[in-house]
Amino acid sequence: MFQKGEYVIYGNNGICRIEEIGIPVGTPMGRSGKEYYTLAPVFGSGTIYAPLDTKVFMRPILTKAQAEQLIEQIPEIREEAFEGQDVRALSEKYKGCLDTHQCEDLVKLIKTVYMKEKSMVEQGRKLAKTEQEYGKLAKELLHREFSMALGVPYEEVEGYITNKVKALQK
Repeated sequence: MFQKGEYVIYGNNGICRIEEIGIPVGTPMGRSGKEYYTLAPVFGSGTIYAPLDTKVFMRPILTKAQAEQLIEQIPEIREEAFEGQDVRALSEKYKGCLDTHQCEDLVKLIKTVYMKEKSMVEQGRKLAKTEQEYGKLAKELLHREFSMALGVPYEEVEGYITNKVKALQK
């Protein structure tokens, strides 16, 4: 069970702060007598009520140590080759990476899209919009979590990662 004040990844909503745990008073859910997490999206607005026994994926955000360790592993995380697959098959693969809610898979997806885009540019072609969107979403999710875990402003996360990886390669 999670604690009040804890930051969690909640399904595809991204990072949320647990504001309350209990029966939500003054809401239709309160009449059920069932306990809920009251979640506040960090990078969004509104309130989410999630039953304590929710089937929606939920995990604590990375700790600072875990984020630093993952950054150290980035050079070893390999992109996947999705050559010869149609856009729909690629979308399913990319969606599968997002649906694991694991940062390593987000890194893999970002690297895959980046390498594919680089290859396409060399051929004088453009990356499909769907792939661009999946790459952008994966990067956004990963950078938001790194921002929270590392205490680095969101806009500075990419530079932070780049500097750390370069320092490791020396």
